[in-house]
Amino acid sequence: MEFYEAVNRRRTIRDFKNEQVDMGTIKRILSAGLKAPSNDHMRNWEFVVIRDKDVIAAIIKKIPKRITDKRLDFITKSFKDECQHNMYKDAIPKQYQMLYEAGCLVLPFFKQKASLLEPKSLGSLNNFASMWCCIENIFLAAAAEGLACAFRIPMGDEAEQIKDVINHPGDYRMPCYLSIGYPADDAAIIEQKEINPDERIHINQW
Repeated sequence: MEFYEAVNRRRTIRDFKNEQVDMGTIKRILSAGLKAPSNDHMRNWEFVVIRDKDVIAAIIKKIPKRITDKRLDFITKSFKDECQHNMYKDAIPKQYQMLYEAGCLVLPFFKQKASLLEPKSLGSLNNFASMWCCIENIFLAAAAEGLACAFRIPMGDEAEQIKDVINHPGDYRMPCYLSIGYPADDAAIIEQKEINPDERIHINQW
């Protein structure tokens, strides 16, 4: 697939077929991630690929399986933009199912000794920033493979639950869960916010 076609086809999709993605495809996608720029040039990134549903269930047990309509309305009432409102209306109730039902769950890790929540400088966040370059490559590679992706950033004590199950080294951090799989035939595709680049580009000064 041509690059700009992959960029335009990439969408966050949270409805998946109950169909595993073969490891050859997953390796190609993660290999694309490992081509991303890295602040220290070492690409200290690791990936835990999980296909066993029992393990996935153990990892995501802290995530609520359901949310009431009342709670959903309370969370989304502050979003005045229609596109943003629709995105969250679709996303919030599907946090558990999109991770459990996807063809595979990938947990990306980056090496980080300094505190992320209390950085001494922006430079302390270089490893974190580089990891997201890697993740974007993964999104685009998945789109080129005809697959869908969604991600969730861990909340509350979810990170501790992940460490209990995966037993990853203490100096590695996981920025998000990545669900990768084949989109369901009736998958919801919410309209994205369209941005005219001419309105966001400033030449020589703001």
